[in-house]
Amino acid sequence: MKICLIFGHYNTVSSFNSAIRDTFIKEAKRLGHEIDLINLFEEEEQLPFYRSDINPPPKLVLEYRKRLENSDVMFLMGACHNLRMNVIVENWIDWVLHPTWFFTYKSILPNSKFFKNYGYPVAGAMKNKLGIVSITYGGPKISYFNFSFFKNIPYRRLKKTVFQLGGLKTKYLRFFSILPNMSDKEFDKHMKKVKKFVESLK
Repeated sequence: MKICLIFGHYNTVSSFNSAIRDTFIKEAKRLGHEIDLINLFEEEEQLPFYRSDINPPPKLVLEYRKRLENSDVMFLMGACHNLRMNVIVENWIDWVLHPTWFFTYKSILPNSKFFKNYGYPVAGAMKNKLGIVSITYGGPKISYFNFSFFKNIPYRRLKKTVFQLGGLKTKYLRFFSILPNMSDKEFDKHMKKVKKFVESLK
């Protein structure tokens, strides 16, 4: 399996997210998977803030899409900020996972005055591939699940309003109470969870 891992944490060396990344990569390679790593904060060329009036998109967007096309799995990794992935990941999503490459929209009644915008998405280049999201949360699980009726919790929003548009299957890794005073025992437990997750990939 070829996995394109999009890493979106500013601390690419010593953060908890970088530990997840490194543990995942080491275990994935041990099991024979291939990794294409994109460290967003370390890219020599950075994407501008998304604007819909920039068309065609920057060349870098097309390069990222090509790397995804050559992969079996897209893996987004970052922290939760204000019930969203951190801004560099969200900006990447806005640019890369965009019509008409990621999906197109087909109207059911294209000639209708009132319902011409009513229809359904048709998956594009990533159809039937696997999308994985790893999100770290600073608070305990219960504090986030109090909002479970809202679609803007990161993993629900990404699944319902992004991944499903592109026909992606979805898996998640979620880590709660990720704070600097984490004990070694807690840390090791999280890393075991990452290794077990890698083993589940087929």
